[in-house]
Amino acid sequence: MKKFITVAGNIGVGKSSLVRLLCQELKWQPFYEPVTENPYLSDFYQDMHAWSFQSQVFFLARRLHIHLKLEDHPTSVILDRSIYEDAEIFAHNLYKQGYFSQRDYQTYRSLYQSLVDFLHPPDLLIYLRASVSTLLERISLRNRDYERTISAEYLAQLNSLYEEWIAGFTLCPVLTIPADDLDFVHRPPHLQMIIERVQQKLTGKEEIVF
Repeated sequence: MKKFITVAGNIGVGKSSLVRLLCQELKWQPFYEPVTENPYLSDFYQDMHAWSFQSQVFFLARRLHIHLKLEDHPTSVILDRSIYEDAEIFAHNLYKQGYFSQRDYQTYRSLYQSLVDFLHPPDLLIYLRASVSTLLERISLRNRDYERTISAEYLAQLNSLYEEWIAGFTLCPVLTIPADDLDFVHRPPHLQMIIERVQQKLTGKEEIVF
């Protein structure tokens, strides 16, 4: 039977690597974050208060397109970052920082909730959890120009929102992976441990203890 898994987690935690490795082992189809340029980004960075709504709606629409595409895919799939994270983490963080007006945020949330009610949820959500120090180290190692200005404070804010979101997430079972301790990229036994848990019956929330 066709399955749908999504991998969630903060910037630099290893989502894309885990998607790639799981798909190689399970012979499933990966769906990665799209590289389409957001046409609002330049305006957004010049005036975040004025352009947060438009920018986040674009991201939401792009994520919806991917979600619908994978639903039509004939085989099992693994998605790198879910539509839920756009709203529950990144848009929410902008709102908390004061870049979203109350009116725009309520409109955005209403749109997002309508989409969530319409879409089929994943069969499993894998949550990669890592400390800020680990995230900073991995971001530094991959050396992407646009990530060089990411601060520890910003990552900590996102980590806090991720923990709040996961604690209340009920759309599907959750498997939490302690990414500080498990090196699934360089240690095959760690990857095999994750695969075994993924292949278990998808009910309830599980956490790998290491």
